[in-house]
Amino acid sequence: MDRKVLLDIAERTLAAYVTTFLGIVIADGFDLTSISALKAAAIAALPAALSVIKGAIGSRFGDKSSAAWLPERDKPGAGTPAGGR
Repeated sequence: MDRKVLLDIAERTLAAYVTTFLGIVIADGFDLTSISALKAAAIAALPAALSVIKGAIGSRFGDKSSAAWLPERDKPGAGTPAGGR
């Protein structure tokens, strides 16, 4: 994997972790003194870990230049008319 793909996977992983962590903290009412709340927030790392696996699969079988599962679409001006036909 090249550096661009690794940065893409890292960005997606961080975004998955932060959004899940904040969602759990907000849903729990911002009680960061509660051990159960902190434990639940730590579980937010699981979707982030799955994001790494998803990114690795995407870079292997999808768009080779990113972590996306779908192949890159033709860009206008790259030999294909803007309408895609």
